Amino acid sequence: MLSPKPVVDTNVFIGGGTTPVHMVEAFAVASGKGGTGKTTSTLALGMALSEEYDVTVVDADMGMANLLFHADLEAVETTLHDVLVDGGAPVEAAVYERHGLSVVPCGTSLADFAAADPTRLRDVVATLAADTDVILLDSAATLSSRAAVLPVVLADRVVVVLEPTIPSLSDGLKVQEYATSYDTGTAGILFNKVRDDDAIARIAPKAERYFEGPTLATVPESHEVRAARRAGRPLLAHAPASEAAAAYREAVRTLDVRDGDSGTVADRFRSAVVPESP
Repeated sequence: MLSPKPVVDTNVFIGGGTTPVHMVEAFAVASGKGGTGKTTSTLALGMALSEEYDVTVVDADMGMANLLFHADLEAVETTLHDVLVDGGAPVEAAVYERHGLSVVPCGTSLADFAAADPTRLRDVVATLAADTDVILLDSAATLSSRAAVLPVVLADRVVVVLEPTIPSLSDGLKVQEYATSYDTGTAGILFNKVRDDDAIARIAPKAERYFEGPTLATVPESHEVRAARRAGRPLLAHAPASEAAAAYREAVRTLDVRDGDSGTVADRFRSAVVPESP
């Protein structure tokens, strides 16, 4: 079990002077099941947050990565897999500037995944923390392996992406339970692919009862989202005026980004105890 995450004074200054320490918070975006639109949500939240913060998005779904297809990065040569091998590439070689974000894509080769050491993600995130305000870790769909759970363990808080169904709610609660066991808080829940307002009316009260964080937003099912995926572009770049894009901006207005001393955060990442498979 990890030791409790430190509470950091946000009014910290270098040497007692007037230069503030760089602050950062890391969020895992998780769902507990596939098909909820987690990767779409990660990029949409990132682009909305980038209007106020420096944001770095990491495809931490190391076994089933697909963020590179959503961000026009499928042709890049260096990915997270190349950084996670012994003697691999430096972190900076896998960082790409896209759509106002710094993006670290992960490759799709199963051989590269097998060769990668997921525990090295600790050092990757620690390095990134020195030069960004917000880190979003696009997490694996299920909590089925050490590689899958590590983003949730490393994050300060988790954003849980749900569909408005009881099974999705149940899967999301498992994510929250696991996160809580490692002192990772819940920043909020995001209902996605909503087709029926009545379904939200039935599910939302249950969610509010069991989840620790607020409902950040309700994102409607949208043909613009599907079109953005086909175009290989984030939703907020492809259809910025869509209802779904507006919902993600609403989510960011509800999300309270907290300051954490980047040095403290980086040290915690590097020293994190990697859990065994759930």
